[in-house]
Amino acid sequence: MRLTADSAAALEAVGVCKFYGTMQVLKDVSLTVRRGEAIAIIGPSGSGKSTFLRCINRLEEINGGMLMVNGHLVGFRREGNKLYELSERAIAAQRRDTGMVFQSFNLFPHMTALENISLAPRVNKIDTKDAIASYAKELLGKVGLSEKADAYPAQLSGGQQQRVAIARALAMKPKVMLFDEPTSALDPEMVAEVLSVMQDLASSGMTMIVVTHEMEFARRVCDRVIFMDQGRIAAVGTPETIFDKPTNPRVIDFLSRVKAADAMPA
Repeated sequence: MRLTADSAAALEAVGVCKFYGTMQVLKDVSLTVRRGEAIAIIGPSGSGKSTFLRCINRLEEINGGMLMVNGHLVGFRREGNKLYELSERAIAAQRRDTGMVFQSFNLFPHMTALENISLAPRVNKIDTKDAIASYAKELLGKVGLSEKADAYPAQLSGGQQQRVAIARALAMKPKVMLFDEPTSALDPEMVAEVLSVMQDLASSGMTMIVVTHEMEFARRVCDRVIFMDQGRIAAVGTPETIFDKPTNPRVIDFLSRVKAADAMPA
């Protein structure tokens, strides 16, 4: 299989397959994401959404197909017609181009917000200590937490911790941001503050791929919506196409179930 880099693409996936033992969780997934696009991936639990995201960041190895981020093969280098797997060190360096925000915040409890954000740039020596600290403070301001620089995770709300996690992912100046259901662990009143930061990122032109159950966010903020079902991409379209004019029976059924769940009394 030959994958040719598209100069306008932030991500190219061609025929991506993933197995856990004999269970196939990704089945021939192909997708191109342009630079500056915000993409939402929706679908039922177990459809392969999070696994696909983790494959992009090489947290999971694919068993077939190819992935390319910013024109570089994920996890491999090509020499002629042959592919060679990268070393763990080279994969870690490659991973710097893709910031990732998880469901859980995973902040170091013994470090302040500022220290959590500064850690990766400092370890990787991407700039001087003072420049890293200055940029970390800038990022805290960007997520609305300038006054929390010296606060420890235990002193922050869930929404504040997730905003620090977003700033931490941005600290390495990634080309693509991956979000794996970033609001699923939050109380409802904290969801809006995190989504607001993500909306600002999308407006700034950051390339974003967001696995989410927040349908209104996908509708308002994202350029395209991907619907995954049983390990495959079952539908791709604009938010209007997916939410207002769906034709795929699985999409129609899924959205009706989401609507019914949202209508249930708390």
